[in-house]
Order: sequence, then structure tokens, then C-alpha cells
Amino acid sequence: MQLAVRESGQGPRTAVLVHGIMSDSRAWHRVTAELEAHGFRVIAVDLAGHGLSPRARRYSPGAWADDVVETVGPLLDGPPDVVMGHSLGALVASLVGDRLAPRAAIYVDPAFGFPSGVKGFAMKAFFAVAPRPRRGALVKMNPRWHADDVEIELATLRDWDKRTILGLADSRRLVPPQRLVAPSLVVLAEKSLLITAAAATAMRRTGMEVLALPGTGHTVFRDDHQGFMSAVVDWLTAQYAVPAHPAAAQELGAVGAVVA
Repeated sequence: MQLAVRESGQGPRTAVLVHGIMSDSRAWHRVTAELEAHGFRVIAVDLAGHGLSPRARRYSPGAWADDVVETVGPLLDGPPDVVMGHSLGALVASLVGDRLAPRAAIYVDPAFGFPSGVKGFAMKAFFAVAPRPRRGALVKMNPRWHADDVEIELATLRDWDKRTILGLADSRRLVPPQRLVAPSLVVLAEKSLLITAAAATAMRRTGMEVLALPGTGHTVFRDDHQGFMSAVVDWLTAQYAVPAHPAAAQELGAVGAVVA
């Protein structure tokens, strides 16, 4: 399936961004702007069932990954410099990485696991049947969000196909990469609902660098945008030289993260 794409920036490096469930490429607007300032061309997709992309008869992590590869592959001149995904998008990005061979991968509070038993069932059922929140409820639940992010969330929820939750019904598919296809950074919420301490330890054993940002919830890059971008750019700088943007250079000091 050909997906809707938001392509921007003309830098020498390429970043592929994959959003989480209920969202779409608009969620990355502030991340995209900063990546562009650091010399990236950004390709952000709308997964099937989200945003401007078509709906599918059936959803699954593998099918979403197939769509991303089919859509993004022809837009690339070679392997992307980084693939970044949030939540469901991180799971999809890990599957995409096996085929696009990025130079680096970043997984933001990834859906590499899910609570088991009654708790896990209740969470999935909530996603499927809960009414879309009103603006006031979103602001109350997410006091650290920028006002633009609240409006974007309301818009993306209107465009979201609730049937996508069926793509996560089988928790056996929600697993971290079995091998590293590239240097990998995992940025977690302070108290991730998806990644336990044991899971974080297991990911470190495979060679991933795992960080948690204090005070953040699941949508880490909205709750602490500056801390998130500092962590990302500092880490990418360690992988390869990222062109510094004069307006941002002074903000890229110590990483505002702690080890999970």
C-alpha cells in the first residue's frame, strides 16, 4: 500500500519517522523542524488507518512495515541515516530496519511489549471503545504539551481508524528486535507502560542504549521536547557528525536523561 508522506528539508542526511497508534505524521512537527535544522531531509509517513493514508481490511505490524518499505524505498538514494519510531511506530521501525538497513535507529517508548493478562486486555479494550477525548480533557491529561500538539492530537484522532487496535491483538508479535541492524537508542517515558525494567535490561544486553526522560509520559517528545531532542542529537552526534544549527547549538549540552 502506498502511504501518505510528509517530506521536508534538503539536508545531506535522511531521517524516516514513523508515528504511534492514533496519531500520524503531524505529531512529529517539532521534531521534524529540529532535524531539518541539523541537516536532515525528513520523510514522515502516515501508517495505514491513520492520517491521509488509506484504510486496510486487516492490520498487523508486518503489513505496516511492508507499506513503509514500499512507500519510502523509492524515495531513498541509499540507506537512511536514521529511522525513528514512537510506540507502534517503533515496532514498525524495527521491522523496517531489517530491510532498509539504516545507519542508526531510535525507538521512542516502543511497543516492544505489552502488559499481560487482564491489565493488557483492559488497555487494548480501552483504546478500542473509549470515546475520543475533548480538548479540555487532553490539556488536563497532558499539561506539558505545547498548544499546537493538543490541536494536532484532536485532528489525528478524528482521522484515526479504531480498527487499527486489532493489529496489536496478538501480543506475541510485540517484541524487540532480535538483532541490531544498526546502533540503536531507546528513549523511554519515566515510567513506561510498555517496557519493564527487565525488558530494558534485556535490550541493553543486545547492545541498545536505553535512556528514560524524567517527568515524561508515553509521548516523550511532547512532554519534554527539549530534553528529547538533546538526547537524540547528542546520541546521533556520537554516531556521526551532525551539522550544528547556530540557534540550537547552545541547547545541546548534557543529555537531559537518566538511565532507566
